[in-house]
Amino acid sequence: MDSQSMQLLDVVTLLTDAPESGLFRGQVGTIVEVYEPNVFEVEFVDKKGHTYALETLRAEQLMLLHYSALSA
Repeated sequence: MDSQSMQLLDVVTLLTDAPESGLFRGQVGTIVEVYEPNVFEVEFVDKKGHTYALETLRAEQLMLLHYSALSA
């Protein structure tokens, strides 16, 4: 799936570490703003609903997660 299909409120996972932000590969966030076709503001929230990071990330740093079957 290409980055063009990522949109507001999509759930994504981080593909690269960003230790300066306290974020590491595999952490899950939600796109809360789309700045450009390949640039997104992503909010990372803990299980209690508290935001622990809000970062501007490029599409190549993210993978879109799916909660249903995809057609081939």
